[in-house]
Amino acid sequence: MAVVSTMDFFKSQDAARKKSSILVVYYCLAVIMIVLAVYVAAMVLFQGAMAQSGHKMAVKTLWNTELFVWITGITSAIVLIGTIYKISQLSSGGAAVAEMLGGVEIETNTRDLDQRKILNVVEEISIASGVPVPRVFLLEGEEGINAFAAGFSPSDAVIGVTSGCIGQLNRDELQGVIAHEFSHILNGDMKLNIRLLGVLNGILVIGLIGYWIFRSTSRTRSKKGNALPVILFGLIVWAIGYIGVFFGKLIKSAVSRQREYLADASAVQFTRNPAGIAGALKKIGGFTSGSKIQNDHAEEASHFFFCNGLAESFSNLMATHPPLEDRIKRLDPYFEMERAGQLDVLEITPPQLPDDNMAAGVSRFAVNSANVIASVGVPTSDHVKYASKLVSNMPVEVVNAVHETSGAGAVVYALLMNSEEQSRNLQLKYLADNVEGNVYNHVLQLIPVVAKMGDEAKLPLVDMAIPALKRLTHSQYLIFRKHVDGLVLADKEVDLFEYTLQRILMRHLASSFGRISSPSIRYYDVNSVLPICGKLLSCLAYWGADDAETAKKAFEAGARKLVSGNVLAMSPVDNCGLPMLNENLNQVVAASPMVKKQVLDACVTCIGADGYVTLEEAELIRAIADSMDCPLPPFLPGIVNGQP
Repeated sequence: MAVVSTMDFFKSQDAARKKSSILVVYYCLAVIMIVLAVYVAAMVLFQGAMAQSGHKMAVKTLWNTELFVWITGITSAIVLIGTIYKISQLSSGGAAVAEMLGGVEIETNTRDLDQRKILNVVEEISIASGVPVPRVFLLEGEEGINAFAAGFSPSDAVIGVTSGCIGQLNRDELQGVIAHEFSHILNGDMKLNIRLLGVLNGILVIGLIGYWIFRSTSRTRSKKGNALPVILFGLIVWAIGYIGVFFGKLIKSAVSRQREYLADASAVQFTRNPAGIAGALKKIGGFTSGSKIQNDHAEEASHFFFCNGLAESFSNLMATHPPLEDRIKRLDPYFEMERAGQLDVLEITPPQLPDDNMAAGVSRFAVNSANVIASVGVPTSDHVKYASKLVSNMPVEVVNAVHETSGAGAVVYALLMNSEEQSRNLQLKYLADNVEGNVYNHVLQLIPVVAKMGDEAKLPLVDMAIPALKRLTHSQYLIFRKHVDGLVLADKEVDLFEYTLQRILMRHLASSFGRISSPSIRYYDVNSVLPICGKLLSCLAYWGADDAETAKKAFEAGARKLVSGNVLAMSPVDNCGLPMLNENLNQVVAASPMVKKQVLDACVTCIGADGYVTLEEAELIRAIADSMDCPLPPFLPGIVNGQP
């Protein structure tokens, strides 16, 4: 098996952020080059016209400040507007990219076996990686084997697959491909990809305007006399625009290629089965349609795909993906022998994992903050196996309900039912007074079924409900949100599970019912977030402690991860409610990846100050990590997130 190095989520996120900054530099350079080229074209044509009219060309007339300012302003505005327009078109996130490529969302309750297979794989990998289950789009009629992930964040991410992908690949191969795409979700590649789309569109607009000038002037030439200079100007601007696109493609390929190797490596680490993703790549190489995408937008979205979606490029310099053979060689050491006919059938059997760590019903976990931080964004095959077993053990009626739009809401209501009879009666009264009779009856049917499920399955069930709930209308969503709030507050108290469920659910549904706002980074140094962290750690310390002394020790343990000495002040217990916790979690999301790493480390240390966390505390840690856009895989029984 090929050796796979351990990924570092925070370094990958930081690298993606830096590449975004480099992209801005390239963008500005491209605009400057285009402005200069347009100015030179205008001056050449102007001097040519002067020469034709009998005037001599003078060197001093080659520079015209006023003309340069006008060309700079107009050209920059056109490129900027083209970029903003494209990014605005994609403001709804990954779904906009999928629809642009002709994708149709697969119904979560589909009975089509191939579609059900891909949905099941996506669910398992989502639960294993600690991200909400993304919507899945099918590129119908696309016979090439290909897939993509798109979105600004895990909350609005989608997975797209071609008909050829789900029709030609077996389950192991599909799992390898989907694990590859989840690597792009986890490592921050998607946002960069969407920005690339906007940059290329802004540059392309210049070429389109030049083409419009050329065509429109050519058609009206006979009416306007000699319009040759204008025609030539349009032709030159058209050429300049496409020169910009050429360099844009070079930027795209430079940004994309190395990330594909990393995503392949992550997929192997994730599934512990190099034969899966290697098999998919081999089928692409031997399949008539390969990985080609027929859609008209395939060119501009080429950097999104699992494999090259275009016809063979005339130059490797322009390719957004590494050569197919190179990717296979890195995954399969026997590839050369197989290709030479020395092996009849190549099969790499992944090691069998023991079931000891997959047992349910564990009420607490040994926790080590360093191991937890190392597992962020780095799920393992143990997590995949755990997720698969978790889903397979769920009651059929609950799984069927969670895939229906109305049923998913009923499942969430049932999950919120308190085990204490008096509180549950208050919740049932709220439902009886506020929801339709069929919904109320469905909840009553689900309550005993959900109650028998292990606590470890409840939040994964919420993640599975998200795609169906995203299909609610806006008014239905507002009603659903009102009922969730009503059930949480029915007994005038909010426990850890209710808080965690409510925060995760509403955070990931918000992206589908409003404009996505990607927070800009404001905090680049941990010192800049110390006031925020002091309040955040205070809330967490009080919440998990039985007395003030225990809370103080937990707070100090977390604070030492951020700063030495007694710099952080612990807030009074009366101030440390849910509003303070929510407010400070919402602020820390604007920190840089490496600052988030330190803050999360402090939070884990604070919650697990005694060396152990309960299941509810483990899920709270995951909710805090999720709030920082740091997906944390499930805590496995007997394992601290992959570390024995």
